[in-house]
Amino acid sequence: MSAPKLSQLAETLIGSEIVRLGNEIKEKIRQGERIFNFTIGDFDSSIFPLPKELENEIIQAYKDGYTNYPPAEGMLDLRKSIAEFIDSRLGLSYDTNEIQIASGGRPLIYSLYKTLIDKGDKVIYAVPSWNNNHYVHLCDGEHVLIEATAANNFMPQAADIAPYIKGARLLALCTPQNPTGTTFSKAQLEEICDLVIAENKTRGEEEKKLYIFFDQMYWTLTYGDIQHYNPVSLRPELRDYTIFVDAISKVFAATGVRVGWSTGPAVIIGKMKSILSHMGAWAPMAEQKGVANYLPQKAAVDTYLQHFKSEIEERLRKIYEGFIQLKKAGYKVDAIAPQAAIYLTIQIDLVGQKKKDGKILETQSDVTAYLLDEAKLAVVPFYCFGASRNSSWYRLSVGTCKKEEINEMLGKLESAITQLS
Repeated sequence: MSAPKLSQLAETLIGSEIVRLGNEIKEKIRQGERIFNFTIGDFDSSIFPLPKELENEIIQAYKDGYTNYPPAEGMLDLRKSIAEFIDSRLGLSYDTNEIQIASGGRPLIYSLYKTLIDKGDKVIYAVPSWNNNHYVHLCDGEHVLIEATAANNFMPQAADIAPYIKGARLLALCTPQNPTGTTFSKAQLEEICDLVIAENKTRGEEEKKLYIFFDQMYWTLTYGDIQHYNPVSLRPELRDYTIFVDAISKVFAATGVRVGWSTGPAVIIGKMKSILSHMGAWAPMAEQKGVANYLPQKAAVDTYLQHFKSEIEERLRKIYEGFIQLKKAGYKVDAIAPQAAIYLTIQIDLVGQKKKDGKILETQSDVTAYLLDEAKLAVVPFYCFGASRNSSWYRLSVGTCKKEEINEMLGKLESAITQLS
């Protein structure tokens, strides 16, 4: 029987490459293999649990009967708590009608794209980056893809964006960035902001303006002297043209709790609400109530973040130092010093080398499979984030990393590389 004819969107949509890789890993684990699984942008709750105060507030909300449909825009007390949270910690001032709640970041990103993008509208985004390629496809937009490089820590530069900005509708930026764990410097982001301001000044009243989609999901997780910057703080005139996406997912190791928010111009936020109301992508009411009660607990939040960040940073730095030692020993690996988020950018450049059985690692996909089979190391290649198929760079996530396994992992990686010729 032939396959049924489906919509053009369904026929052409590419499934998640990360999910496919994850399924392969799960199957190996199911068969009894021990895998160092550094693929998933999530947390092992036995290592990184929810803040206890947040957990208690959510449980209490269920006991208090917060089990109904929430308002389409999100509960008012939650939007008030978020407004106070980002004002006190980021200096960003938004009214409650400029804040939209949803079940994590994904539905907010989708509704943002659907609010702004018509068929053929140009969307500028850099690769590697998380899922912009899929959201542009879902909206039938025009992909304007910039391949960022290791020279700039895989962050797009104003000079990369400038040739494509004329007529563009949306510029997608993410800092700290998934998958790279790197950030924009103040000067880098200012240059990009100035490009957007200058471009919008060239457009008439009836023309579509250029907007910034600003993903700052990891903004609390910066290390050392790294600071987080955003367009609105740097250039207040961009307030009318910037839509933020944020959530508790990564800041509180709460990926499954599903509470996210967007802030931006009321007219954009209102249209996003209308789209989301048809999707039913609400954050559950009890979770909303719990987060509303937790965010104002400044001392508890600060205590949690101090410990959480130190544990993440320790893992990132230890693995980074291990890769640099391997590099110094002459192996074809590299890493970018950790700046933020839960990710380390690593390079494993083994294409062209020969395995013990005489077979050549002909592609980066071969290298990825070899790492999984021989080193038991599972990491996500940058081509899963839109980069070229021959990129030798990977995302390594430490959300499920046990500190005592790091040296063992590095040893197995060295052994697997040593077997090649």
